[in-house]
Amino acid sequence: MTDIPHGAWIVVADGEKALTFENVTDAQDPNLSILRKREEENPPDREQSANRRGRVQESAGSGVSAYDDTDFHDQQKDRFAADLADRLYARAHRGEFEKLILVASPQVLGVLRDKLHKEVRDKVIAEVDKTLTNHPVEEIEKVLKAELKG
Repeated sequence: MTDIPHGAWIVVADGEKALTFENVTDAQDPNLSILRKREEENPPDREQSANRRGRVQESAGSGVSAYDDTDFHDQQKDRFAADLADRLYARAHRGEFEKLILVASPQVLGVLRDKLHKEVRDKVIAEVDKTLTNHPVEEIEKVLKAELKG
């Protein structure tokens, strides 16, 4: 069981959007205040790919195969998460927060875990693998309270 302490930062991210909140009240009845909102346009992969997939002739037989195409949409989500990790490190290094709760889709949470600097990882008190970036603040508060109780 984890509470949301006064002054804790909560980062809600999905690979295209990141919301940073601070709990401005006590742990029993958290009230999240928005500190930062960052959005990045990331069109679907089909809009980012310019060419047809490459093809290769089989060396034995008459088969033809297609190369796997790069998924630019997923790549951009990973870059967004890595950039978010860098930004969190800069703010942690300046002493802007002491406790951090990460709320993100499983894919983004995985990239964040890999990219977070030790100084930031040491401040993480909880992780919630949900996509909540398009929810109202009141709903985020309610989901967090429910998730962190169990």
